[in-house]
Amino acid sequence: MKGLIIIYIGDGKGKTTAAVGLAVRAAGAGKRVLFCQFVKAAEARESGEWPLSSEIGILKSIPGITVQVLGKGFVGILGDTKDKQVHKKAAQEGLEWLKSQLEGGEFDLVIADELISAIEVELLTIREVMEAVGLAKQKHTPLALTGHNKYNELLEASDLVTEMKMVKHPYYQGRLAERGIDF
Repeated sequence: MKGLIIIYIGDGKGKTTAAVGLAVRAAGAGKRVLFCQFVKAAEARESGEWPLSSEIGILKSIPGITVQVLGKGFVGILGDTKDKQVHKKAAQEGLEWLKSQLEGGEFDLVIADELISAIEVELLTIREVMEAVGLAKQKHTPLALTGHNKYNELLEASDLVTEMKMVKHPYYQGRLAERGIDF
C-alpha cells in the first residue's frame, strides 16, 4: 500500500462507510491509522452542526486508530449561519495539520474524509489538496479521500477510485438522515 492514493467519490451513499471499513481493516492488520474528517463538526453546538457522526466514537475505541474532526459543520445547508470564513479557516488549518501528520510519518494509512467536499464548497482549492496528495506519495503513505465531485487532477493522481452512484435516496422523498444509518 506504499503511497497508494484512494478516492471514494460520487453522489451515492457509502463513501464515508467505505473509508471507515478501510480504517478498521488496516487497524485489524496492525497498521497505524489516522482518520480525520473535514467539513463535519466535532460537536453540535451551533446551527448547521449535526451531532458527531456515529462512526467516530467506535473508531476512537479501536487500538491503532487516531481520530481528528477538523471541520465546523456543513457549509451553507441544514441551518448553517456561520460566516464562510469560519469554515474556510478550519479547513485550511485542518489541511496544514494533515500535512504535518503526513510529514511526521507516524501513520501507515491516512484517511481524509470529506476533504474533496472541502473543495466542492470552496473552502480549499484543488492545488492545496494536491499538495497533501503529493506529500503522501513522497512519504509513501497511503491516503484515502472522500467527496462528491470528480476533479481530473485528483483522479489522475490516484491509484484506486471507487464511485458511489445514487439510484434512489430517501432524502429526495422528504426523509431526513437517520442516526446510525446516515450519520
